[in-house]
Amino acid sequence: MKPVLGVDLGEMRTGVALSDDLRVLAHPLETIVSASPKTVAQRLQKIVAERQVDCVVIGLPRQMNGALGPAAKNAQRFVEKLRSLVSCEVVTWDERLSTVAAERALRDAGRKTRDTRNIRDQVAAQIILQGYLDRLNA
Repeated sequence: MKPVLGVDLGEMRTGVALSDDLRVLAHPLETIVSASPKTVAQRLQKIVAERQVDCVVIGLPRQMNGALGPAAKNAQRFVEKLRSLVSCEVVTWDERLSTVAAERALRDAGRKTRDTRNIRDQVAAQIILQGYLDRLNA
């Protein structure tokens, strides 16, 4: 099987995670630092090609009541743009509280908040992707 890519979109930083080939475990991959959606999409396109990714899972930041707010609508626009750039499937996954969970996991691991900025988004992407993989394998 080919791996799955997980993405936690952000305004300034976008976290990226990659599954193993068996699609059981998600691993942090990198943080894309850019305020430009075009730059993020181009980097993801390159990762998809390099890693031979079969599916990209984009976190959809729903509001706590399940509604789609401005951030979710921006994510949906990004998904449409990415679909035109990659040949694999691009899906969305509910990412409510993924960044909070990532911060908690890093804090529980003894990492100071100011030291985690560069990896927090990767861990959030890992959490999004792991949720997707768990559902896929259930």
